[in-house]
Amino acid sequence: MLTQLLLLPIMGPLNGVVWIAEQIQERTNTEFDAQENLHKQLLSLQLSFDIGEISEEDFEIQEEEILLKIQALEEEARLELEAEQEEAPLELEAEQEEAPLELEAEQEELENQPQLTPKIDTYKHLVKL
Repeated sequence: MLTQLLLLPIMGPLNGVVWIAEQIQERTNTEFDAQENLHKQLLSLQLSFDIGEISEEDFEIQEEEILLKIQALEEEARLELEAEQEEAPLELEAEQEEAPLELEAEQEELENQPQLTPKIDTYKHLVKL
């Protein structure tokens, strides 16, 4: 318990990153599985049509439905990727906007510090006797 408390500043962010990675992996697997299942359904439909289990009309209707679902999944994935790519430059812009403000704050802090003036020895010109 004590070691967990002591390691919290290090392990907390690490555990957060691991959790995020797991969530991304799970979502990717789900999306991949959904698309893979649709491709399997399409292949199964094609085989059913080839061996004569379904008519050409049924095949075309079901094929169109499956292809639309595949297209919708691909479109969704593309939109998510575009959204992520749009967020990255916005975050970079925000960081770039904050950098000058931080620099100005540091400069103001330096300006507000007491200035050290050099002491001039006014008695330098006097000669000791």
